[in-house]
Amino acid sequence: MAPVRLLVLGTGGMANTHAMNFATIPDVQLVAAVDVDLAKARAFAARHDIPNTFTSLEEALAWGEFDAVTNVTPDRAHYPTTLPLIAAGKHVMCEKPLAETYGKADEMATAAERAGLVNVVNLTYRNVAQVQKARQMVLAGEIGKVRHIEASYLQSWLVSKAWGDWSTESQWLWRLSTKHGSNGVLGDVGIHILDFAGYGAATDIDHIFARLKTFEKTPGNRIGEYDLDANDSFTMTAEFTNGAMGVIHASRWATGHLNELRLRIHGDKGALEVIHRPDRSLLRACLQEDVELAVWKEIEVDPIATNYQKFVAAIQEGRGQEPNFRHAANLQKILDLAMVTELERRELTV
Repeated sequence: MAPVRLLVLGTGGMANTHAMNFATIPDVQLVAAVDVDLAKARAFAARHDIPNTFTSLEEALAWGEFDAVTNVTPDRAHYPTTLPLIAAGKHVMCEKPLAETYGKADEMATAAERAGLVNVVNLTYRNVAQVQKARQMVLAGEIGKVRHIEASYLQSWLVSKAWGDWSTESQWLWRLSTKHGSNGVLGDVGIHILDFAGYGAATDIDHIFARLKTFEKTPGNRIGEYDLDANDSFTMTAEFTNGAMGVIHASRWATGHLNELRLRIHGDKGALEVIHRPDRSLLRACLQEDVELAVWKEIEVDPIATNYQKFVAAIQEGRGQEPNFRHAANLQKILDLAMVTELERRELTV
């Protein structure tokens, strides 16, 4: 089977994660890197032993010696860069969110579907084996009918320098500025926790009501060219298509939590809890006779294939792969509606 020739589009921090993961897959050749900053592109290429560099997507497409692309550009660049790649017949893995709005995301999904190309959105927490196992258990009926869902994504980088100083580094400041293409914590990690909740609980969201909050971080909420006006925290109440009720929330002000996702799924016969942190992941269950006394036990989970491995396998086997552009577009629709519910103070149907 011929190796997949992969181009890395964008060479920022997350691109290193992509390159390192793809480099571990025997059937992948990292053939080119693209960045508008030539020095960054060359340094990235040298670090990952990539033979070709370009400073524009147009140059790379004119060269054309690649089969697939991992798109690790900033959020607002996903739409204008992915559409030309699809038009050129290239398979695409795109970082989340797929686009800034549902309209753009829907256009990208439709284009990829019509072209018959493999299209995947790197919702990284699909790589958590514990949430995959939780979904299997829900689908198998092990906790009965799902009645209530709790999900949270907690970060503390606005109160901790564990990841760097957000007030002096552009890689963080742009995430706080709508002018720089950010939809705040809702757009950045909201898509992750919506996917984590819906996928793990094997259901979709039907109705939502959300509140968003931007806190004062500096006098006037401005640093240099950055207006710090993007939302820092959100809370959401939701009704799911399986009839369950739920609460979903996320914040960058979650002191004491570097990067934690948590999902609790309560059924009429049992319950599950998934906790994912940088140092470990955990699946706990309260099942059968343990329900009476609320006894929770940890469940061991086998390793699973990553999004990176699944993307390559789908290209080689000529099949679709989840989570795809359509799924990400549907999540973006929820995020867009969440902002509308904040403005109009009313519940909306998805």
